[in-house]
Amino acid sequence: MDVRVRNSGPTEPFLGARALFETEYDLTSPVTVEVTEDPDERTRVSHTDDGHLLTISRQAATSAMARELALHEFAHMHRHERSHPSHTQSTEEAIYLALAGRSVERRKLTHCYQIANHMKDIYADDITLSVAPADKLVAFFESSLAAAVADRPADPAAWTRRTPASDPEITAVNAAFALALVERHDLVGTDHRLYDLAHAAAADAPDVRFERFKRHFRSLVEDPDESEYRKALVDVTREYATGAEQAAD
Repeated sequence: MDVRVRNSGPTEPFLGARALFETEYDLTSPVTVEVTEDPDERTRVSHTDDGHLLTISRQAATSAMARELALHEFAHMHRHERSHPSHTQSTEEAIYLALAGRSVERRKLTHCYQIANHMKDIYADDITLSVAPADKLVAFFESSLAAAVADRPADPAAWTRRTPASDPEITAVNAAFALALVERHDLVGTDHRLYDLAHAAAADAPDVRFERFKRHFRSLVEDPDESEYRKALVDVTREYATGAEQAAD
């Protein structure tokens, strides 16, 4: 598995992630890691005929989560190389199918893309969690959810949303995703603080059917065909964007 780091970035997190990944998996195409100075650059992956490109900020590449971030992105690359439906299905197509003929707020449309990424992440982390400890991931979920819950508006009707992450509705879905993943892999007990935070997030968004979203994410089948995965993505998108009653139409 060929991993090369450009722009004088640190190599240890990526080589460490490679060593863990190679205990069970491999990548056919080479990986180039590009470290950028922009602290706002989100970790992202692109694919070309020549290989995979992992773009990551220097801040993330030197953080305590750097190895885990790299391992997670290697898992996405593996899913892409194996043509897993979660990584080949067009998100735009599924959202179009889910929302055809319906009027949807722009913020909710943005959230639909985030939800589609959650579904991809479930399949990537099925790989990640098979080769690496889960303690940092659970701690990340806990701290991120605690920050989002603390940032919730006191008066949603008069509050101006700043980011999708601090919107109570998508925060509830994010919480459902976090619990779904830890339950899917039996990572924590039901007395873990993550459950209290998730329940608080759900209470802040009563119109979001928290348990339904958790079930959607947790029950994703391991090896769906294209039609099966498209239906799952359409269903969860419609559930969020139009509400439970319309989703049942």
